[in-house]
Amino acid sequence: MPTLFDPFSLKDVTLRNRIAVSPMCQYSATDGVANDWHAVHLATLARGGAGLVVMEATGVSADGRISPGCLGLWNDDQAAALEPIVAAIVKAGAVPGIQIGHAGRKASANRPWEGDDHIPAGDPRGWEIMSPSAIAFGKGLPRVPREMTKADIEQVKADFVAATIRARDAGFKWLMLHFAHGYLAQCFFSVHANQRTDEYGGSAENRGRFLLETLAAVRKVWPENLPLTARFGVIEFDGRDEETLAEAIGLVKGFKREGLDFLDVSMGFSTPDAQVPWGPALLAETARRVLRETGLPGSSTWNIGPAEQTDRLIREGYIDVAMIGRPLLANPHWPYEAARQLGVEKPAWTLPAPYAHWLERYR
Repeated sequence: MPTLFDPFSLKDVTLRNRIAVSPMCQYSATDGVANDWHAVHLATLARGGAGLVVMEATGVSADGRISPGCLGLWNDDQAAALEPIVAAIVKAGAVPGIQIGHAGRKASANRPWEGDDHIPAGDPRGWEIMSPSAIAFGKGLPRVPREMTKADIEQVKADFVAATIRARDAGFKWLMLHFAHGYLAQCFFSVHANQRTDEYGGSAENRGRFLLETLAAVRKVWPENLPLTARFGVIEFDGRDEETLAEAIGLVKGFKREGLDFLDVSMGFSTPDAQVPWGPALLAETARRVLRETGLPGSSTWNIGPAEQTDRLIREGYIDVAMIGRPLLANPHWPYEAARQLGVEKPAWTLPAPYAHWLERYR
């Protein structure tokens, strides 16, 4: 069995280890454009030793952002601002990835430290929100979205394609579609958010149609030799988990047929009433089941962090790559510390000389 510090290859991409930086929103962009914050943040994570750095959820359109501070990839200025960041990640030895998505009914929200709630309708800082059905998420996100028309659906799919082309041309080598966490794609799949009566609602097959069509459209423009991946919420912790999971596995098999190469297993967050059993590596068993039944390589996140635990998940075949979030924010050199804790004297990756010198000197 591989270990946390063995390389991982997929298509023409090889990660120097199986540690990936999970996409984490920074809410620090202006008009969707990356700035010095993103450059320093992402390059530091790459220099810290991770094999893959996935950039935060990036809106495929202006109204697809979660907040006014989120990154975007709907124009060329935004793409140009990402190019030097991609180059810095590559120079540090990591693979540059990006997650693209549309926030749906969770869009037009204040940044977390400014309320983490919907910007009121009519406030010039916000914008109209839309979703498969006119159903509000609730609690801090009470605005009722506009139900999407067929034209809206076609436009969003086209926006995903346009963002994919820009990501490709900016030099990204790993593309992740955001099909999770209660955002637009997850809303189409979720019975909590989708009450449509046309071909995009009702049965599991219909509720998965938007996701499959979007993936198929993206596959046509994303290079065949590079990994096309998705983060998908396969469970809701809402009392119908087995049914949701079975439907999700069926849909993921469809993803695979349409050209998906890798799945990041997550949860839905489609209802504020979910009873999530928070605990260490809470999705590990779910991820193992989904990946085994679909035959896809994959990853998961949520409370993965201690070195021994993370290595065990890789060794025992629960996941192929570990998506790490908060531990890497707390310590960008977590990979180096994990190697030390696991007794890996000469991992198959190296830190830049200044980092390696000082960290080795004070071991």
